Amino acid sequence: MSQTEYEVKVGMECHAELLTQSKMFCGCRNEFGGEPNTRTCPVCLGLPGSLPVFNKAAVEQVLRTALALHCEISLHTIFHRKNYFYPDLPKGYQISQYGSTPIGVNGYLEIEKADGSVKQIRITRVHLEEDTGKSIHSDGAGYSVMDYNRSGVPLMEIVTAFPPDIESGEEARLYAEALRSVLLYLNVSDGRMEQGSLRAEPNPSIRPVGSEMFGVKTELKNLNSFRAVQRGVEYEAQRQAAEIEAGRVVIQATYGWDEEKGVTVLQRLKEVEQEYRYFPEPDLIPIDFDTEYIESVRASLPELPLARTRRLREQYELPAADALQLVSDRATADFFEESAKAAKDAKAVANWLLGDLTRLANAAGTPVSETPVTAAALADLVNLIVAGTITGKIAKQVIEEMFVSGKTASQVVADLGLTVSGADEVAGIVAGVIAANPDVVAKIKGGNEKSRGFLVGQVMKAAKGRARPDDINRLMEEALANA
Repeated sequence: MSQTEYEVKVGMECHAELLTQSKMFCGCRNEFGGEPNTRTCPVCLGLPGSLPVFNKAAVEQVLRTALALHCEISLHTIFHRKNYFYPDLPKGYQISQYGSTPIGVNGYLEIEKADGSVKQIRITRVHLEEDTGKSIHSDGAGYSVMDYNRSGVPLMEIVTAFPPDIESGEEARLYAEALRSVLLYLNVSDGRMEQGSLRAEPNPSIRPVGSEMFGVKTELKNLNSFRAVQRGVEYEAQRQAAEIEAGRVVIQATYGWDEEKGVTVLQRLKEVEQEYRYFPEPDLIPIDFDTEYIESVRASLPELPLARTRRLREQYELPAADALQLVSDRATADFFEESAKAAKDAKAVANWLLGDLTRLANAAGTPVSETPVTAAALADLVNLIVAGTITGKIAKQVIEEMFVSGKTASQVVADLGLTVSGADEVAGIVAGVIAANPDVVAKIKGGNEKSRGFLVGQVMKAAKGRARPDDINRLMEEALANA
């Protein structure tokens, strides 16, 4: 058996449907789903004589993304016709951008790996095109039907550079996750892989370790989750190695991912670029940007996910995992920061937000930022704990009531009388527990310190969570010393 060790190199092509109100070249509504072929017109159906007019909002969204990905911006850019024949493309060609002037070139995206290291993934182009229709295949009936609601939806493509910087299935997943976060922060795409509005298509190839020659790449499709991106790359790398070890050659082809079986399945041989017969789209004028407009768009960009993750870790002294989880959703990160600014313990805000509040929100099927518990109310809860007005156990009861009623923590505590018991009340409870358990007290006096935990538990039970742990331990110590 061969002992050849292989390494994988992965290029990534990612497509994102843009959040515009209308389609790319016509006025049809841009929205997911709906009855088939109800959002179409002569332009997106490719009927003879219809003429496209490009969507300015889509152009700006691609420009914003290109700037966020540190790209150079082409001041002059044009559209091309990409010719191929397939039922989902009614015109017989796709309007896209090709050549040396896509909207964005020579950018990069940084990913943070599990060990905390940051790796830069170079991006060669960010360009704009239109989406195709959708083929619906009947099970066993031997025919397919077409839904053109998606035809003409504005589609942004982001392509990584060659030679590839991604060197594992994990890095491919991290890249796709990081890109989706950027798109969500920019509000240019909803990033729903399960609906196809974000499509990550890895192009893995393998070569012997130490070789300078690149292997033949394949293209993976039908990856509708980040987990599938990683698993697809890892499986395809193994499959290619097995082909080479068996004395066969890897062919350039498109493979679909079978999630249930965990394997890639050959779909079709891959076309080469020349077969598309690109030429400039004669029905669309060029797009010319001026530097003042570009800089105004650059100035409008929000703080992006990786930078925000780093800042939250430093500013609020959060663990890396907490900061990453908060930043994964912009609205949740905004909620946290609003609450942290009003609270006396930012770390406690993160704990309650990512713990009990997220649990309640998930059960209700509601985003954290849209629950009855406001950022100010969460800060109020944390401040009551810090002040010693309530215990952590009481706080769990309080946040449940806050979630149902929409009241602040202070209101709930006042309404239900949940303030912490005073020292005199706790001392009485401690005395009663000691009097009721002379045998346990005797064990403690004899050196069995483990029995102390039983007495503390009895006090906490009797106090119904309203006694401070420090008060219980202090008063228990005093009572045992005098017993």
